[in-house]
Amino acid sequence: MKRVRSIWLNTLNNRPWVTFVLTGVFFILFGVTSYNLFVIFRANLNLFVEHGWRVVRDGALDQLLGLLLNAYLSVAFYALFKACEHALVKHLTHEKE
Repeated sequence: MKRVRSIWLNTLNNRPWVTFVLTGVFFILFGVTSYNLFVIFRANLNLFVEHGWRVVRDGALDQLLGLLLNAYLSVAFYALFKACEHALVKHLTHEKE
């Protein structure tokens, strides 16, 4: 795990153009997963409100658990975006560790 972290940090700190591209990718992924999460979560809650606990048999509870996992995926994309952003700001302001 330390090796992966070392490679990741070296890439972010030594290749600003890669960091810039990754920042955009993670920003887009965070936005897509967040929006999708909101839309599906709202539909899932409406299903529970309209039909009650009967929908559990049809898989609505499984979908809700999947939404929670998707929420953590969205958080991971946000954290990766922030890591890239931090490396870019450090590079642009010429800060050294």
